[in-house]
Amino acid sequence: MEHCDGQIPAKLSDGGDGEDRLSVLPDDVLISILLKLLDAAAAARTSVLATRWRRLWTILPGLYFTPHGDPQRVRFALTAHEAPVLRALGVELIDAHAESVAPWLAMAARRLSGSLLLLNETEDKAEERGDLELPCFEKATSMHLSLGYIGLAVLPSGVFARLAHLCLDSIDLLHGSSMLGDVVSSPRCPVLQTLAVRHARRVGIFAIHSDSVLEIDLNHLQLGVGILTIHSESLKQLRLANLQPLKQLNVMAPALILLSVTACFISSRHQPVANISAPNLESLGWSDVYHPSSTQFGNIDNLKWLAPLPFQVYANHGHHPNIFFVRLVQRFKLVQSLSFVLTYAPVSSFLFELRHNCEKLESRLWN
Repeated sequence: MEHCDGQIPAKLSDGGDGEDRLSVLPDDVLISILLKLLDAAAAARTSVLATRWRRLWTILPGLYFTPHGDPQRVRFALTAHEAPVLRALGVELIDAHAESVAPWLAMAARRLSGSLLLLNETEDKAEERGDLELPCFEKATSMHLSLGYIGLAVLPSGVFARLAHLCLDSIDLLHGSSMLGDVVSSPRCPVLQTLAVRHARRVGIFAIHSDSVLEIDLNHLQLGVGILTIHSESLKQLRLANLQPLKQLNVMAPALILLSVTACFISSRHQPVANISAPNLESLGWSDVYHPSSTQFGNIDNLKWLAPLPFQVYANHGHHPNIFFVRLVQRFKLVQSLSFVLTYAPVSSFLFELRHNCEKLESRLWN
């Protein structure tokens, strides 16, 4: 019965007697068949097959919408949906604007008791797509929002009481520099375990205070004032990459085991400041600027794995990445495993540098 193209066969009978043998199956079996279509529109089209199927799609525990068609179909489907619980909602869109998303998203917030997936694919990242106010999903357990840089604001009140997993991608934050940190901290997300924020604009001051989160992944964030603070008694893994421009990093995480920082301080015009309190840290990847006077790791006695910046062979004496490499390795007297990459400049660059040094030496000899 399952067709890869989402089409529904014209006949329900598998014999020549015209008997509808499929419709006599229990509801849970038929619902399982419709769920495998992964397309709410295809599931709804089964209503024409027989009276038995007419409203079957409206009691599905999960609704999935492919990117083609009218975005308003999501609102129509949620209005007609009669299941007591909506456990999963997946919506794929192309170049959608805020006004086409807001109506059904508010409906979903009241109904959803499970996972939400919203993907808005777009090619023009600079196009204005309006502003969207994210309602509070009190019963959602997992949310993955990739908005295609629709402007995003979150209601100042409301608790995401069951939310364990949150991923925000391609978002443009509005209305307050500290909004995102307030939302993902314990008072409003008391059971959050994993947090991922990627490709976010106008984040501003980002402060996370969570007693439940286990993993945090922040990648390609525009931080505005450039201050990131994370205070968590539960955090185990923290990955930071391409946070621009990061000026100050404060981490207080006594349970932290893994910390990875990549290309966060490099673009800063000021000497970066980092205060890391993670006494149980075991794995440290620091592919970034390192100044012993302003980067403090505190007491770390259990470090087992260290990965500094790549080391450029034959670089001149003042090559900053190599200096950061040496300083970081010297900071930790004993580690079980040191992992690093050796890089070699192109031959043309090496010859140019050699010629330049020879000319300087010759000038000194003759003068």
